[in-house]
Amino acid sequence: MPHPLDQRLTDAWTDELTAMDVRLAPHFGRAELRDRARAYLRGLLSGADRKNGWQLAEEVGNATPYGLQHLLGRASWDADAVRDELRAYVREQLGASDGVLVVDETGFLKKGAKSVGVKRQYSGTAGRIENCQVGVFLAYATDRGHAFLDRELYLPAEWADDETRRAQAGVPEAVDFATKPDLAQRMVARALDAGIDAAWVVADAVYGDSRRLGMMLEERKQPYALALSGKAYVWAEFRQHRVGDILDALRQGERLPGNTMTRWHRRSAGDGAKGPRLYEWLRLPLNPPLQAGFERWLLVRRSIDEPDELTAYTVFAPTGTTLAALARVAGSRWQVEIGFAEAKGEVGLDEYEVRSWHGWYRHITLALVAHAVLAALRAAGQAIETSVADPAQKGGPVPPRPSSLAAFKRQRGRSWR
Repeated sequence: MPHPLDQRLTDAWTDELTAMDVRLAPHFGRAELRDRARAYLRGLLSGADRKNGWQLAEEVGNATPYGLQHLLGRASWDADAVRDELRAYVREQLGASDGVLVVDETGFLKKGAKSVGVKRQYSGTAGRIENCQVGVFLAYATDRGHAFLDRELYLPAEWADDETRRAQAGVPEAVDFATKPDLAQRMVARALDAGIDAAWVVADAVYGDSRRLGMMLEERKQPYALALSGKAYVWAEFRQHRVGDILDALRQGERLPGNTMTRWHRRSAGDGAKGPRLYEWLRLPLNPPLQAGFERWLLVRRSIDEPDELTAYTVFAPTGTTLAALARVAGSRWQVEIGFAEAKGEVGLDEYEVRSWHGWYRHITLALVAHAVLAALRAAGQAIETSVADPAQKGGPVPPRPSSLAAFKRQRGRSWR
């Protein structure tokens, strides 16, 4: 006889997929198109080794991949409208007042020169320059879990300026060249305008070095912690200071702007697989912002084992925010890396076979929907576990909580067709 907890989790799986079908149905006008979208989503959620066209078709019982390819290519539906539905879904399932918006990018390795936006460029995924596409993503993390809200394809200048390549890849005329920080700013603004609860916005140095994102957030009185490279500049004592020079002074134990003496404090950047992720931290006051009730800081993290390994952040925070709180916020960005690994490993985020602009956005959006469903199911599973009475009175021990989305899928089985 199945354990009641296991049955409730199985029922939750079925109910969540059915509910998502209902949410997405209005975005796919014809019944045939709705069926294909439903099949594609289940294929992404399936146990197929790879999520390419033929394997997805086989997984969902289609003789050929042409119907699913039509869904990504010539079919009439709006990926941005589905993106908005995704954002609303994540807000409902994971939303919390202490949520964190996380901006990051990931690379998609490609062969040839036909895939939209592809070029030899740095890929953080590979850790080197590769022939790839780069997507900029916005994730949302709370204590209940993490999922993605938005996505933008980075279109390099040589693509944006090449009418022939644009036409071949179906790039809309309205799309102009935009930097990665520009894309990030658009996505964050969309999320905040849509009512996403965000206590903080965090991002790496690609976005922190550009002041545009920070300036927009300050205008909205939205707290942030943005990493900085050594090339960036900050204002303290009403003059500019190069971040690299400040970090060098810290390594040498020298006094800093304003003749400031420094003292390091050991704080956790959040829990990891082996417990608290401990670093040493300090913060230095920067020129105050125009917004009343807020402060600016240069936050610096130092490795305990490698004391010369320093990371800097520019912080816009409510007055009185503690160093411990800032350390946790700065450390929250790692959740987007887990999200990328899950989305690529579990729902085929990087396994598409499309070259066009619309094909990229359609596959990526549906993959993010699939990932969000898994995140919601895992959050629901944790809630169900805590609601089950004494396992000794319910027929045996409670099954162990899955440690990842992959483990969650294995524990639930693959009976969602």
